Amino acid sequence: MKLLHAADLHIDSPLRGLASYEGSPAEELRTASRRALENLVALATSESVDAVLFAGDVYDGDWPDYQTGLFFARQMSLLREAGIPAYLVYGNHDAQNRMTRRLRLPDNVRVLETEGPETIRDEDLGLAVHGQGFGHRDVTDNLALAYPDPCAGLFNVGLLHTALTGREGHDTYAPCTVEHLTGKGYDYWALGHVHTREIVARDPWIVFPGNLQGRHARETGPKGCTIVTVDDLRVTSAEHRDLDVARWEHLEVDVTAAADADAAVDLVAERLRDLEHTGGERLRAVRVSLTGHSGAHLRLWREQQRLVNEVRALANDFGDVWVEKVRIGTRPADATVEGAAGLLADLRRTAAELRADDDAFRRLVSETSLLSGPLPNEARGPGRVDPADPEWLRRIGDEAVGLLESMISEVREG
Repeated sequence: MKLLHAADLHIDSPLRGLASYEGSPAEELRTASRRALENLVALATSESVDAVLFAGDVYDGDWPDYQTGLFFARQMSLLREAGIPAYLVYGNHDAQNRMTRRLRLPDNVRVLETEGPETIRDEDLGLAVHGQGFGHRDVTDNLALAYPDPCAGLFNVGLLHTALTGREGHDTYAPCTVEHLTGKGYDYWALGHVHTREIVARDPWIVFPGNLQGRHARETGPKGCTIVTVDDLRVTSAEHRDLDVARWEHLEVDVTAAADADAAVDLVAERLRDLEHTGGERLRAVRVSLTGHSGAHLRLWREQQRLVNEVRALANDFGDVWVEKVRIGTRPADATVEGAAGLLADLRRTAAELRADDDAFRRLVSETSLLSGPLPNEARGPGRVDPADPEWLRRIGDEAVGLLESMISEVREG
């Protein structure tokens, strides 16, 4: 048999703040999750899969109206016309949705229970699907412990929305260990919740397919589903298939050799040129980070707006590429001016001591007059102003110290 395993569709996931970017392909990105699901249905049909497995988070929280659910139902009807059943467990985002249980799906879609584990058998196909969905968002129980014994003579799939023992960036919902899963005796565990593809184990197969479509700059690289081929009740292959229509990329460009902003742009152009030969015909949404110890560090900061817009203009020459953001993560070249070394050493030591106390540093940043006042909603959140995010705090601290170092060096040289 052949199965298609997908998870974390997050249909109509909101892409906040895109409209604030000049020239952003907001409409293409806004509809990307729908187009990716259409690609899934087309793949399932062309590959003549025997069943589709959805491991949670089909939706993305509460719908503003029924259109999101109706779109999913229409796509499932296309699977029904092709004679393909679908098995689904609700994840934490699905459980948020007040309308999820009110919308009737086509009869080829089997939604597994949320009150306890359920087994659905297809004797003709030789398949048994075991699973339990989320009845509410914050499921902290180990659901896998109560999953039933495998069905003899059938290919047994465990369908589960979980972070296992934890994955960076994901809440540890329905926690369990690999040993808990392997101990069940199933042939394949179809997991969801973690947005990065991961083959956790191969005996038995335990797989996160990743999400169907990257939603922001932290979800980079190819996204899609896993095609599972089974022969004689054993997995013979579990292959990733790309389904995304817009791909997020993060280019880190070392500009150590750049003497000025123009030279830095030339180095970025070399990396953007490489994108022409990857990713196919899909849109590429790119975040560019400039790195390295550069003598142009302070000039890059001072000419930041020109730099950003030159890179965006440059991207027009490289196909369907949109530059989402240009981050300056450079550091100044080592100071050689007499008298600067001691001052810089004091600055670095003070900064290190402050950042060693995470709580104190967070309070300092959060209580600055700029951040304590009202900020537009689009300025806050992941990837933007987020004092609660340790990664954001580290980056802000590093950038501030680097800028001060450059300014000190420039003054000493002057």
